Amino acid sequence: MEWDWEFVRQIMPTLIEGLKITILATALGSVVAAVIGLVFAILRMTAPTPIARVTSFAVEFIRGTPLLVQLYFIFYVLPDIGIRLPALVAGVIGLGIHYGTYAAEVYRAGIENVPRGQWEAAKATNLTARQTWIHVILPQAIPPMIPALANYLIAMFKETPLLSAITVLELMNQAKSIANSNYRYIEPMTLVGVFFLIISLISVFFLRWLEARYSRVEERR
Repeated sequence: MEWDWEFVRQIMPTLIEGLKITILATALGSVVAAVIGLVFAILRMTAPTPIARVTSFAVEFIRGTPLLVQLYFIFYVLPDIGIRLPALVAGVIGLGIHYGTYAAEVYRAGIENVPRGQWEAAKATNLTARQTWIHVILPQAIPPMIPALANYLIAMFKETPLLSAITVLELMNQAKSIANSNYRYIEPMTLVGVFFLIISLISVFFLRWLEARYSRVEERR
């Protein structure tokens, strides 16, 4: 089968629409993952023992099961108990919860890296627990986490083709629809690979820039 540039021109707008959904799902999923990961980390570190253990079990359970199974559960099983979510919302929640469990470990490591004296200083100045977390601990803990969190963001982007399993019209789903309708697979599937490669490379360069910037900040200290 020969490469058909005219066919590429015809399908490009549809693929770009799918790419927009892929990027949107990644962006929203990363926000959900960042919030959930922080909640999981704080609960595991500061909550009463029963709650901390339940949280730890939930984190390990989610990390130990495939993302695809979780997406199927959210989109196809939850409606049986009356919880119906749009495909994109279900996909974002699935991505966010799954990667939130990995982000939780990054948060935990970053928080534990804050010197103990900072906690004691906050207590000595009569800061509340909320003020301590917001104004003392997290501002010091988060910057070193950024490269690791960015790595998970790239991984999440590469996993978005799984959303096609729950009917999200992201890039891969659009490509499969085009290929099945026209019986031409080489152009749409190749373009999907090219899109993912380009965005992944851009993300890697951005990640390296973040790491270099953080290294310079650390050297000034």
